[in-house]
Amino acid sequence: MRASRLISLLLLLQARGSMTASELARELEVSERTVYRDVLALSAAGVPVYADRGRAGGYRLLGGYRTRLTGLTRDEAEALFLSGLPGPAGDMGLADAVASAELKVLAALPPALRDAPARAGQRFHLDVPGWFRETPPPPRLAELARAVWRDRVVELRYRRGDREVTRRVQPYGLVLKSGVWYLVGRVDDDTRTYRVDRVTGVEVGEESFERDEGFDLAGHWREQAGSFLRTMLRAEVAVRLSPAGQRQLRHLVDAPNVYDEVLAAASAPDGQGWVVARLPVESVPVAYRQLLGLGPEVEVLDPPELRQLLADAADRLGALYR
Repeated sequence: MRASRLISLLLLLQARGSMTASELARELEVSERTVYRDVLALSAAGVPVYADRGRAGGYRLLGGYRTRLTGLTRDEAEALFLSGLPGPAGDMGLADAVASAELKVLAALPPALRDAPARAGQRFHLDVPGWFRETPPPPRLAELARAVWRDRVVELRYRRGDREVTRRVQPYGLVLKSGVWYLVGRVDDDTRTYRVDRVTGVEVGEESFERDEGFDLAGHWREQAGSFLRTMLRAEVAVRLSPAGQRQLRHLVDAPNVYDEVLAAASAPDGQGWVVARLPVESVPVAYRQLLGLGPEVEVLDPPELRQLLADAADRLGALYR
């Protein structure tokens, strides 16, 4: 996000010659303090930006400095066009902006690299949703994306179970995981994750927040993804699994490390290869739907209510096929 803002600041100065901190803050929709930090970052990176003091002063680039896309290798140019894969950008309402940006980048590339977008498009395609899941983007996604880009505080209405809660959130970033969008944001001093399809309302105010520049969205998601999955697995069931059931269990468990841990902690196989294992699950009803798919390759030992649910299902199936 900050890299995009730095490029925007540089292009604004390049296009307009001179701008004050307040003008830049207004254009970039950030605070003047953020502009001061960004100018220092550009200067440290070797961009010749300096400040004129006085009534007619402002920031300007030294000696007609211009930035151009020079020195790009073929691999870099093709990777650049991969970053604009249209599906997620379109979900966030950025399809036109991405297309326009690609045209500008294409115009700036040297002739030898202008086949980069065609080569990338012929070789890579991102199909984000899982199989049998063609869902439209969440209704509030585009609003949240704009708030994320502009570092604007939002009032979030969120569906939690059978009730709705309201939170004042600093939206730090959006993550697309297996076709599901998540918002990562700060509430007071906590970093929290919200499913965007459960957001029922978004109010974006004029207040900006100071982003923690040390926050790494990708690193945070990697650290939290495992624990996030485990918070969903609030119950545990005891099962016997046949050799076929042990193999099929992998397709029922979203986290491969959980699957490996379950089988690593299982009992030694009996004479027919069956093992006893304890399986973390979200709830008894969810476990019922999951384990039903294993059919005769699993026997539930505990809890009794889950065992009874599967026994009843087996009786009904037997009646149907007898």
